[in-house]
Amino acid sequence: MELDIQTLIFEFIGGLGIFLFGIKSMGDGLQKSAGDKLRDILDRFTTNPIMGVLAGMLVTILIQSSSGTTVITVGLVSAGFMTLRQAIGVIMGANIGTTVTAFVIGIDVGAYALPILAIGSVLIFFFNKKRINNIGQIFFGFGALFFGLELMGGAMKPLRSLESFHELTVSMSDNPILGVVIGTLFTVIVQSSSATIGILQELYGQNAINLKAALPVLFGDNIGTTITAILASLGASIAARRAALTHVLFNVIGTTIFLIILPFFTQFVGFLQEAFSLNKPMTLAFAHGTFNLTNTLIQLPFVGVLAYIVTKVIPGKDTAIDYNPRHLDPVFIEQSPSIALGQAKEEVVRMGQFATTGVEETGQYMKTKQRKHFDTAVQIEDAINNLDRKITDYLVLLSASSLSPGESEEHSMLLDSVRDIERIGDHFENINELIDYQIANKVRITDDASADLEEMFSLTLSAVKQAVYALEHKDLNSAREVLEKEHKIDLMERALRKKHILRLNERKCSGSAGIVFVDIISNFERIGDHAVNIAEAVLGEEEDKVRNYS
Repeated sequence: MELDIQTLIFEFIGGLGIFLFGIKSMGDGLQKSAGDKLRDILDRFTTNPIMGVLAGMLVTILIQSSSGTTVITVGLVSAGFMTLRQAIGVIMGANIGTTVTAFVIGIDVGAYALPILAIGSVLIFFFNKKRINNIGQIFFGFGALFFGLELMGGAMKPLRSLESFHELTVSMSDNPILGVVIGTLFTVIVQSSSATIGILQELYGQNAINLKAALPVLFGDNIGTTITAILASLGASIAARRAALTHVLFNVIGTTIFLIILPFFTQFVGFLQEAFSLNKPMTLAFAHGTFNLTNTLIQLPFVGVLAYIVTKVIPGKDTAIDYNPRHLDPVFIEQSPSIALGQAKEEVVRMGQFATTGVEETGQYMKTKQRKHFDTAVQIEDAINNLDRKITDYLVLLSASSLSPGESEEHSMLLDSVRDIERIGDHFENINELIDYQIANKVRITDDASADLEEMFSLTLSAVKQAVYALEHKDLNSAREVLEKEHKIDLMERALRKKHILRLNERKCSGSAGIVFVDIISNFERIGDHAVNIAEAVLGEEEDKVRNYS
């Protein structure tokens, strides 16, 4: 008997591991084949809740994980790339998209799992083309999914003869809430509703559990899958925590509704099984699909209500960065290019202000080592990159319009400035990563070196602030002061390098600390270079205007 229990446990956990690996492999292959543009899909196609639902469905089908989609969504909300209302639509769509895996499992191709695995392996190992490798990964994952399911199914066959398991299924039939709790806990442990629903399909297919007991477990599986989004939102922005709570609320409300109508829903699923001659795993797939689709249709009109509830439950002002352009109206490109140019300048200045804040947050992280400053800097860098794309696209469209010589000069100056501001974002991101490395590896920087970094940071921040001010107000004096400060930054960088070598020679500083120190001052110097480029662009534009006027 001991051997039987050991075999049961080993086959079950081994099959579960292969199943989860198959799901991951198939999702990765699909994602790579799709061009890895999941973030763009969620970013661009979530203009309203209905589009959000469709985007959530598509991304979940591509990565084969509703948890993965909600984690991406929580990240986008946290970074300010998506509003709470948009996120709610995506979360609803993710719940529908995840039912595809259950339908795939419902197709009884377990006997062909090993040949499918073999095909996938051949495509991965014997072809050099990336596209074929990606298709191979999909096949391999598909085969592994069914092979793992077959192993788990074989392991669970003895459960039918166990009196205690039979009593448990009877209890779940009589007490649906027990089934919901079991489904929730099991999915929380496994971290995959696809896996737990697959196991449930196997149990139902082997007559180890009846439909009345299986459906509440199915509802619980949907609640359990929300734990991943909750974990992803811990320590994130208020908006991200609200998005995660919405995922929980959505599934709890749906489960409550379906528990109330459980006798009617059980009859409806039985009707579908007979009407379409469905096998038992496919019957549960239809039940899963019906649950999530109906739940979405019921709650979609109440997106605003859900947003209101989670805002009340998690109060406070969100600190997410508003990454969206505020001034880029494409109507002006056709109607009034000069106004459009002014709009573009407003947005470039705003981008510059983001860069200034990003440098400030980087300085705070360097000084305090508090993670919140790092997170804010990351959000700002994301916002800068997004504005870089949007402003550049706008200015490219504007270049086709008829601009005066002065306007053409300003147009070129803005394009150059956008590029320099984006590079400032890259450099303060580099500094944050260096500080991260310093913290993770317990690299100690001497007090003298820290004081030097603080001094260089202050001068660099001042140069960036004045460059943005000069750009906004066309202030030539400020622009010239930036040139002077940048010269001081260059001199300071050379002096600090020499001081660093002396510290190394005197063994006051370790090699790893020296690498961090030198890389940080190098990035500060490069930020100064880009600040001076912005100032020179302002000076050049004004000097060209004087020449044209003369």
